[in-house]
Amino acid sequence: MSLLQRTIKLTLATIIAIYLAQVLGLSYAPSAGIIAILSLLDTRRSSLKAAGKRLLSTLLALALAFISFKLLGFQLLALGLYMALYVPLAYHFGLELGLAPSTVLVTHLLSQKSFSLLLWGNELALFVIGALLALIFNSYMPSKQEEIKVYHQLVEEQLKKILLRFQHFLLTGDGSNDAQLIKELDHQLEQALRLVYYDRHNQVFFQTDYEVHYFEMRQRQNKILKDMAIDINHCQFKGEESQILAQLFAKTALQLSQTNPAHDLLAAIGHFHRTFDQRPLPQTRAEFESRAQLFQLLRDMERFIQIKVDFYEQYQGD
Repeated sequence: MSLLQRTIKLTLATIIAIYLAQVLGLSYAPSAGIIAILSLLDTRRSSLKAAGKRLLSTLLALALAFISFKLLGFQLLALGLYMALYVPLAYHFGLELGLAPSTVLVTHLLSQKSFSLLLWGNELALFVIGALLALIFNSYMPSKQEEIKVYHQLVEEQLKKILLRFQHFLLTGDGSNDAQLIKELDHQLEQALRLVYYDRHNQVFFQTDYEVHYFEMRQRQNKILKDMAIDINHCQFKGEESQILAQLFAKTALQLSQTNPAHDLLAAIGHFHRTFDQRPLPQTRAEFESRAQLFQLLRDMERFIQIKVDFYEQYQGD
């Protein structure tokens, strides 16, 4: 939520809450505005949850105030007893969100020196008006779907750059910028996940974990790319081996998409395994180490693609 949107919501909710309380002839009408301010949180779900807790907190506060004032009368000492009982109970039951507004309502009882049903109704009405206005204004939350779509494109383009960079290194021996590209992707994924977590908390009735799991899936893939970047920077393959492996990276980059099931890429991995299995056995230690690096890269690529396949099979209906 932008600062402008937050300002408009807080201003309108406060003014309208106080106005409604005045129209209904309620005492201490500004308290409805204060409750509206306290209840206007960042997301729909958090506002709805907070409203429920504040309602329970208010009922608890009024009950304890009734006991305290009955025992000690309408005096400051009774308010102290109320606080001594209410504060630990509120924290114990997780209702501390209502400490401030509920206590404000209790002070109204102390000022009026009354427990009349009319006054109790007044205090509950102040709470309902403030909390309800907050929920109404928080029911409008601008959609983040367009921004999320942009992150889908950014992440996939960055993944393609990394894979094509791997291809370039295998063909030319120059891969000095691989780590920077991966760090940039890490940052993009962190921003994307913050956005989808925020958007998810604004969906009260229609929630989906698809976007969260999608970007988490890409995070797992990026971790594999980090390991591969280290191995590629140290590999010394023969020309034919480098070209074959470079072909795999290029093929993966070209087929990279959230809608691609990636089964063909797994099949390609199997083909490359068979191709390398048919090559002559290594004759020297250097050739053996090179072959080990080669198979490690193939296994990493298989893990990279399998993560996407598993994701697609789980969410292909979304």
